[in-house]
Amino acid sequence: MRQSYSSQSHSSLLQTLTPYLFLLPAGLVLLVTVFFPTAQAFLLSFTRYEYDLTQVPQWIGWANFQRLWRDPLFWQTLRQTLLYLVGVVPVLVTVPLGLAILVNRPLKAISWFRAAYYTPVILSMVVAGLAWKYLYAENGLFNQILQQLGLENGLPWLTSPKFALFSVMAVTVWKGLGYYMVAYLAGLQSIPEELYEAASLDGSDGWRKHWDITVPLMRPYLLLVGTISALSATKVFEEVYVMTQGGPRNSSKTVVYYLYEQAFDRLEISYACTIGLVLFLLILGLSFANLKLTQR
Repeated sequence: MRQSYSSQSHSSLLQTLTPYLFLLPAGLVLLVTVFFPTAQAFLLSFTRYEYDLTQVPQWIGWANFQRLWRDPLFWQTLRQTLLYLVGVVPVLVTVPLGLAILVNRPLKAISWFRAAYYTPVILSMVVAGLAWKYLYAENGLFNQILQQLGLENGLPWLTSPKFALFSVMAVTVWKGLGYYMVAYLAGLQSIPEELYEAASLDGSDGWRKHWDITVPLMRPYLLLVGTISALSATKVFEEVYVMTQGGPRNSSKTVVYYLYEQAFDRLEISYACTIGLVLFLLILGLSFANLKLTQR
């Protein structure tokens, strides 16, 4: 009897531990590549570790945070990152939904239209950034079109502090439209066609039916796209690095680019970790806001 009970207990324990054993390899990888570096970066935020990386970090307490508070360039990059967030996210939440509605129709060659909208997604950001940098050039395609329309000198797309950040935003939007369109398309194809037929009988037709039916039912997808695009906009780096490198006069520099600059150009590792900690808190706040909206 005792042997039978022991065998059942052993079997129950094995069933309980089996999922964790499968998760163990991935957990070890996350521990080494994510959790340990994150904890180390947090500790380095309270030290001086710069220039000579062979030296042992010196504990300085809150000095890096005090420096960050008095750093005007950090606050400028933070404002520009928030501007990037406000300028990019609403477009990436709304426009892809319209594109998804358009390509969700049973038309001839509709798969070609879907592929055309999705093509920018598969391009490397480096390739896309270099291509758009050429388009934005003084003698590039955009300025040639503007000159044909009567604007003699075109526009300083990447060389003016007024236009540089918005020019980079356009690349982020262009590259993200197809990606979020596919996410919306998956949601649209799960909506029963009978709902649209019932709405048309009630006088809701054309684009009105999408406002009455599609938008309410697509709310989870809207929240998902809003969260992903907000996190991506907060961490934008490649576009800035390839196209402007933060210029002119720091007008297109974001928090992540400023962090990269401090860490790898100036070798101020501890100060870069402090910037990263603030960015982490910002992203955590966005994630918490999304969680509250999802619960509602």
